Amino acid sequence: MSATERGPLQAERQARLLEALQRDGVLRVSDLTETLQSSAVTIRRDIAQLAAEGLVRRVHGGVTLPGAEVVPSTGRALGMLVPSLDYYWPHVARGAEEAARELDMRVVLRGSSYDTVNDRPQLERLLDQQDTDALIVTPRMDAPTAQDTVEWLAGIGIPVVLLERTATAGPHHAALESVVTDHALGAAMAVRHLASLGHRRVGLVLAEHSPTGPHVRRGWMEAVDECGLDAATVDARVPDARQPSCAAALDAVLDQALAGGVTALLVHADPEAIALVQRCEERHLTIPGDLSVIAYDDEVAGMFSPPLTAVRPPRRSIGRAAVRLVADRLADPDRPAHRIVISPALRVRGSSAAPGKGLFSA
Repeated sequence: MSATERGPLQAERQARLLEALQRDGVLRVSDLTETLQSSAVTIRRDIAQLAAEGLVRRVHGGVTLPGAEVVPSTGRALGMLVPSLDYYWPHVARGAEEAARELDMRVVLRGSSYDTVNDRPQLERLLDQQDTDALIVTPRMDAPTAQDTVEWLAGIGIPVVLLERTATAGPHHAALESVVTDHALGAAMAVRHLASLGHRRVGLVLAEHSPTGPHVRRGWMEAVDECGLDAATVDARVPDARQPSCAAALDAVLDQALAGGVTALLVHADPEAIALVQRCEERHLTIPGDLSVIAYDDEVAGMFSPPLTAVRPPRRSIGRAAVRLVADRLADPDRPAHRIVISPALRVRGSSAAPGKGLFSA
């Protein structure tokens, strides 16, 4: 809240809001932004504060007085901001849309970018342009503005659910509601599968700048230790598969694997796993004869030849769970914050087998 919206001005604005409700009975946030000449975010904060004091009651898209009869409204709008509309996130959005339809809600979808430094302007536009009752957001957590955005989200006066992200806000570090995949578990499942086949050295390859990468690496390290595997010489990050420099980076990975006796690799994400297998083919290395490969994401891994064994995050379930969290929060604003963790699945296909007699065998 800006300095001009604190103190007496805030009290005056809230008094005018209450006067308007006495006159009109029910008001939409969009109407109040014009009447009070304030932003939708400011109005929503005022409504949240007045509702907490028992002076108003929130309804779909707006506010009324306590005890006022309101015709039940359907079609609550859920604003949803994800960092990509062409990989991973479309499945999440479809799951959210499915759950929203079942609950007579609708999703207002917006795409951001992994290169976005500050998500807040787009979120503010989403709130200003739409009568959204809640937000489902995947904020960029490594940006300098990340914590400011989180604090802002925690104070906008409507339910907020984070997707594939966790965060805390306020002086007591209260958790925001969230739905995440247990990516560390998924990586550990891949390592355990490879260990069960007899692999002793399992390397890791991660796409640079992936928010999922640290979780995958943690699960890989924990499972390697748990299974008593030998230390792997491959723990690499490579450029995005679309970058020209990726091929050379993958060749370096294969050289390291060959020199260090690594017989299997866990690769995040699918494009990098596919690119690595193609580099193996060009170098006359067989999959899984010389090297077993497990992809992480399973976006297109199963369509490749050979079909790649892959860890599949529960994308649709993530979207569905986020919408249900929102619905529960709207029905019971005072309930404790919920943080949901959903397990991924391992799909065993043709790219993982027992260590063979190929070049990479110890």
